[in-house]
Amino acid sequence: MDMFLVEAFINGLLLAGVLGLLALGLNLIFGVVDVVWLSYAELAMVGTYGVFWTYSVLGWPLLLSFAAAIALCGVLGALIHYLIISPLLDKEPLNQLLATGGLLFFLQSMATLLFGTEFRNLGLVVPPIEIADMYISTVRAISFGVAVVASLGLYFFLSRTYLGTAIKAIAQDRDVMSLMGVNPRRLYLITSALGGGLAGLAACLLSLEFDIHPFAGNSYGPLLFIICVLGGLGSLIGGLVAALLVSEAVALGGYFLTNELAYVIAFGLFVIVMFIRPKGLFAK
Repeated sequence: MDMFLVEAFINGLLLAGVLGLLALGLNLIFGVVDVVWLSYAELAMVGTYGVFWTYSVLGWPLLLSFAAAIALCGVLGALIHYLIISPLLDKEPLNQLLATGGLLFFLQSMATLLFGTEFRNLGLVVPPIEIADMYISTVRAISFGVAVVASLGLYFFLSRTYLGTAIKAIAQDRDVMSLMGVNPRRLYLITSALGGGLAGLAACLLSLEFDIHPFAGNSYGPLLFIICVLGGLGSLIGGLVAALLVSEAVALGGYFLTNELAYVIAFGLFVIVMFIRPKGLFAK
């Protein structure tokens, strides 16, 4: 068997980790709040700047910088819901999309104003893992492991805790939960903060591998929405499976063809599935 093919397959599998983590947060917010955040990738971009500023400029330890970025994105997620999403919950979905789309450009412009358009990085050199003449990205391996742990943690939180059960219940039937005395808007705020924290966790992993710049969200944002729609908006399992499919399409397409055609293949896979199952693979 071609070792380079196996290497591409493994790296594609590991790439699914960070993309699946982003899809996990976005699907959680949509499944509960029923609003698609077009600016979700930009929330992760803000998190990467949080890591860079605290680690490279202020000189904080790396793990402390990661914790600060997760907290920053969690607070920002709650603020976005409170200031932008909450007033529009009873409005048309188009208004919600326009608001989060406008926030996307606002965050990009603010990052450009504050940090400029220069490409930055943490300056960390992480050597790859060498196995039988194959070179596996260490950062992607770490990202995959973190994504698995985060997914399991979210599963146990939603299934084994009182607050998690309430979040699942309100996602299934928000009208009945309101009649039982539950405040939906409070749970929406908590869910948005949790989704923001997941974006911050993904930002920590992205900052280890990719350059940091105001338009970084344009690089993985389109893939993120393809993954969420492909798996079924609101489906946590669907997002993880779709992340694996898209990542392998990109990795193997780049191996057999070129990187540009690999993304064409990923988009083509998305279009084919949409014709067969318009609501996604795991849509309810």
